[in-house]
Amino acid sequence: MTSKVAEEALGYEQARDELIEVVRRLEAGGTTLEESLALWERGEELAKVCRRWLDGARARLDAALAEESEDGGENSE
Repeated sequence: MTSKVAEEALGYEQARDELIEVVRRLEAGGTTLEESLALWERGEELAKVCRRWLDGARARLDAALAEESEDGGENSE
């Protein structure tokens, strides 16, 4: 199993690309039940990594927009 540190070190694009590969392999079939379960679990981990990156990006964007809105109100006088 992948450690938390290794998961957190993955960038969004890396996690997304690996997740795409996991999905491709699952859709292609030809894997044993054990392999399929391991791929599914890895896919779930990668999806969580992507979600954390996206949530963080959304929070940063919201903060920047809020700051811009506050600055815009002060400078419009």
